[in-house]
Amino acid sequence: MLSPGLSPVLLVLIFLALVFDFINGFHDTANAVATVISTRVLRPIVAILMAAVLNFLGAVSGTEVAKTVGSGIVGSSVPLVAISAALVGAIVWNLVTWYYGIPSSSSHALIGSLLGAGIASLGLQTVHWNVLWGKVVIPLVMSPVIGFVVALWLMRLLIRFFAMMPPTKVGPIFRRAQIVSAAFMAFSHGSNDAQKTMGIITLGLVSAGVLPSFHVPTWVIALSATAMGLGTLAGGRRIIHTMGTRIARLEALHGFAAETSAGLVIQGASHLGFPLSTTHVIGSSILGVGAARRASAVRWEVVRDMVRAWVLTIPVAAALGFVAALAGNALTR
Repeated sequence: MLSPGLSPVLLVLIFLALVFDFINGFHDTANAVATVISTRVLRPIVAILMAAVLNFLGAVSGTEVAKTVGSGIVGSSVPLVAISAALVGAIVWNLVTWYYGIPSSSSHALIGSLLGAGIASLGLQTVHWNVLWGKVVIPLVMSPVIGFVVALWLMRLLIRFFAMMPPTKVGPIFRRAQIVSAAFMAFSHGSNDAQKTMGIITLGLVSAGVLPSFHVPTWVIALSATAMGLGTLAGGRRIIHTMGTRIARLEALHGFAAETSAGLVIQGASHLGFPLSTTHVIGSSILGVGAARRASAVRWEVVRDMVRAWVLTIPVAAALGFVAALAGNALTR
């Protein structure tokens, strides 16, 4: 049950966190279902329903990522207004990139905005730089590279193994297999992305004194998982189009390789408490699958636009969080 000591500011923070989680759900639906839709293995509504259920199940599978986001990036003394401002900044950037169909990172947006808001309120000393570097920056940079390499070699192995089999037999095998790989990707997405919201809400509870130390309550897990699942149901067709058709032309075999590779990378990171960008991982995995066929199979101009958005997200979100925190501090004086 919610504590009777919850203040109005804390309630606003929880509401904003759930809004962010909902937006994250429809913003990143493409991560799980773009390939299975673009290969016509599943109809959009069926794929999105499957993703919603498995995002929910993935979200309740652990809390390691929540601990990193909620207690590892900034100190627990960050005021509630600053945490709320961080959520506002992340929400604004997510909506802008969703509107224009840019598959940017919700994780980068949240982390960047949290950094900006924390620094605006308490200065540079509030940031846990060693944790930020070891558990956030390095995994965020390396995970797309790993996703690309794993997808590239998995695709090459599959091509070699099935080279002698007629396409009329290979197609049906991977049309069935891709349903499993898309489900795995959706579960993995939930296991990493929804935990970030859990971490932010729990950080707010600790900052407000409702919790004596950082541990994620069951009701926070349930609310975050539900918001993510409902957001996934809302879809995200603009980004699905970019991820599923504009990077490279995909068939069921390619979709299976991309989703399996991305799911493996994300699952490993979730168990280690690394808050990855699932958008980066699946995007680089699709890129790896395309490159395994031939370099010309990839639409590099689309990749260039995606990379530009990825590079911009953290500094822009940090600026948004910084400004929002200053405005919030001014309004609450």
